[in-house]
Amino acid sequence: MSAQDPVPVFTNLNDLYANLGTSLNHVERWNNLTEEFETRFGQRPTYIARAPGRVNLIGEHIDYALFGVLPAAIERDILIACAPREVPAVSPTDEEHHAPGSVIAENLHPKYTRQVFAPAPKTNVDDDVHVEGWHLEIPQQLRWENYVKAGYYGVLNEHFTGSTSHPIPVDMLVTGSVPAGSGLSSSAAMVVASTLAFLAINGKLDNSAETKITKGELVKMSMENEKRVGVNSGGMDQAASVMSVPSSVLYITFFPSLTASPTPLPGGAVLVCAHSLKVSDKALTAKQGYNLRVVETLVGARVLARTLGVSVGPREKITLREVVGRLTNETDIGTGGAGMDVNALMEVLKKVDDAVEKLKPVGTTHPEFGATMEEMVEMSGLSKEEFHEVYMSWVEVDATHFKLYKRAKHVYSEALRVLKFRKLCLDTAAAATSMDDNVAALKELGDLMNESQTSCADDFQCSCEELDQLTQIAREAGAYGSRLTGAGWGGCTVSLVPESQVEAFIKQVSERYPPYQGLEGEKLSEVIFATRPSSGACVYKFD
Repeated sequence: MSAQDPVPVFTNLNDLYANLGTSLNHVERWNNLTEEFETRFGQRPTYIARAPGRVNLIGEHIDYALFGVLPAAIERDILIACAPREVPAVSPTDEEHHAPGSVIAENLHPKYTRQVFAPAPKTNVDDDVHVEGWHLEIPQQLRWENYVKAGYYGVLNEHFTGSTSHPIPVDMLVTGSVPAGSGLSSSAAMVVASTLAFLAINGKLDNSAETKITKGELVKMSMENEKRVGVNSGGMDQAASVMSVPSSVLYITFFPSLTASPTPLPGGAVLVCAHSLKVSDKALTAKQGYNLRVVETLVGARVLARTLGVSVGPREKITLREVVGRLTNETDIGTGGAGMDVNALMEVLKKVDDAVEKLKPVGTTHPEFGATMEEMVEMSGLSKEEFHEVYMSWVEVDATHFKLYKRAKHVYSEALRVLKFRKLCLDTAAAATSMDDNVAALKELGDLMNESQTSCADDFQCSCEELDQLTQIAREAGAYGSRLTGAGWGGCTVSLVPESQVEAFIKQVSERYPPYQGLEGEKLSEVIFATRPSSGACVYKFD
């Protein structure tokens, strides 16, 4: 599997369904979406774009530090049916749905209303004809259509800037089975699906297209697109949604380049996702949460590099992964190489603890080793103006103390846990072990997941009371391990559960976790469910 592989375009539903897993009735959902689209728009869809949510088994908040992670696509997904809309040759130009590239977007969920919007062409002041670019207003608000707009903006920017051609007007209908704000990456799935829909409708995925869109290109485009709604994503969510394959967890690396390789889980266990019912929206809480952690991690990397004598450019935003590489004179990274091998990286990470201690501010009285803005600027070795330009000019954060030490401690320890988790999975698969041996391996994997949860709660401080309670209940109900998944501050947990005990496990958790009491049937299955790794994003093209 490679980031250079093309995005799959199916023309046979049997081939498509075979890749999606079995826990959801995919045939019924796809047929219902198609029929509803025809009812609402008077024509059949031309395409359906699909992007799955993802669950991260281990490796939280380390992707934007460029360390590898271990997520998997889940069977729950976002589907967008779409078709080009005919605009009469003579039509009122002041009506938005008649404008070039206009979009009529509807959602199957009744709480979401129809949205009509259109990009505005920006022209060169010296030439009233030549289109220089497109403008599309995207408020940084928790609204479903803003994620659709974000995907559209990327396509406009990538394929219609500097061109006299116009994007095609489109009708679209959206549906999804990924719980919003759950930590299962519904936002990334929405952005990936909308990006794919606009690429498909504008002929950018056809065999006749001059430039084929690869999975790697779709990941990078979707990462940039999601930033339009105020989230500085590290790429794990998009990579998992796009590059996953059935029945495998992915080891995704970001340094020195984006790669993904399947990692088999030992047999005998499944994943159970459980929503804490505390909604976590990265876009709304970014200033005190996600974006703040990105800044703390980046500044921590510069300070650590400086204390270790590692060279850093004055305008460079070095990452914690790059610090490790430069500290060890890592080679083979500038010409498409893979850098140091996994075993060497594991050895370096085992020795990094002493270096991280240097991130504690000297003489600080803050109980959690937090540095004030003034202390942080001094530790960076930059002037106040340089520091603001490099670390604060592109993102909004809200904090009085910045916990560089704790964030780096989590990142390095979590990166090592990911490599241990992966090695144990690969070693178990290679040894063709017995079921008893698999159980022993699963228990070790569970221990690593539990350690990750502790680090997320104590050092990265991205857990919450509900997630702490839910993971504890899960372990007591028989899970090998349980941890938050996704950005945290609410959302979902993921538990590694013996396959034979899934039904009993879900029953016990539902009885003991207070927010689940009174939920039954479909309502309960929406908040706690078993899943197997699914396939990544794709497009179905109707005949």
